[in-house]
Amino acid sequence: MANILVTGGAGYIGSHVCKALAAGGHTPVAYDNLSRGHEMLVRWGPLERGDIGDGARVREALAKYKPDAVIHLAGFAFVNESVAEPELYRVNNVVGTQVLLAAMRDAGVKRIVASSSCSVYASALTPLNENAPLGPASPYAQSKVAMEQALAAEKDLRWVALRYFNAAGADPDGEAGEITTAGVRVIPNLFDTALGLRQVFQINGDDYPTPDGTCVRDYTHVCDIADAHVTALAYLDAGAQHIFNLGNGQGHSIRAMVAAAATATGRAIKVEAAPRRPGDPASLVADASLAARDLPWTPCYPKLADMIAHAWAWHRKIPYALRAPRRG
Repeated sequence: MANILVTGGAGYIGSHVCKALAAGGHTPVAYDNLSRGHEMLVRWGPLERGDIGDGARVREALAKYKPDAVIHLAGFAFVNESVAEPELYRVNNVVGTQVLLAAMRDAGVKRIVASSSCSVYASALTPLNENAPLGPASPYAQSKVAMEQALAAEKDLRWVALRYFNAAGADPDGEAGEITTAGVRVIPNLFDTALGLRQVFQINGDDYPTPDGTCVRDYTHVCDIADAHVTALAYLDAGAQHIFNLGNGQGHSIRAMVAAAATATGRAIKVEAAPRRPGDPASLVADASLAARDLPWTPCYPKLADMIAHAWAWHRKIPYALRAPRRG
């Protein structure tokens, strides 16, 4: 069994990655400062509390566990927040990655799988493959491009960057899921509106050049994203350095998401139009054929109905006080 250090391991995607690692025979070590993660989601290995920007603390964790590889998920990920606070995103996502890579270099850890984003692309023409031109529209997206560049600058590092399209769903066993939403994630907000915890669900922009005027996104089950990280570790055995899209190749509009959530919950969901959010492209849909061919990886839960159902089952069991926005 290999130790794998998972930065951000107490978060939404991180907790599912830790479970997938454990299922694959690894010991996941969650490295998280818990500002946005939750200790209750660390269930498959030890927790090392620390900040990604604290080089001394990162080195302590690497020395203690001597991991075979790092899975790097410790990044802030809200587009609108990044527009309001770009320096926060530069320090955490860019400088934090540089600190981590320096610590890995010193410790002799030469393999990493890192979380990137579909937001790095310039065009909303779909489907998007990995050769599409880059043109990050938000500080969040810019931080992901900078992270990829930092990886590429490491000459002796074996690395894979996974450009996620929108993560959705929850562990079907009910052992992990999304908790803190910061009030901007579509599916949790839809559920809270269905439960009467929000008065109305706001559709940010209904005048996009899409079939129904609302944004179109490619949703990928969080368990499939987690499995891709484990598969990518094996891919690194070949010494590769590569970028892969992770997506289903299917786009769903915001209005379609409202309808799917209403069906899953059996409740009416009141909506209202609101202004567009800065940095939001009209459509983002993946061409993930490269991941299917080379990792290889294909989603086990490609149906939106399954993602919504798994997320709804989790959402109902988590107290609202835990899901309420918090900063850190």
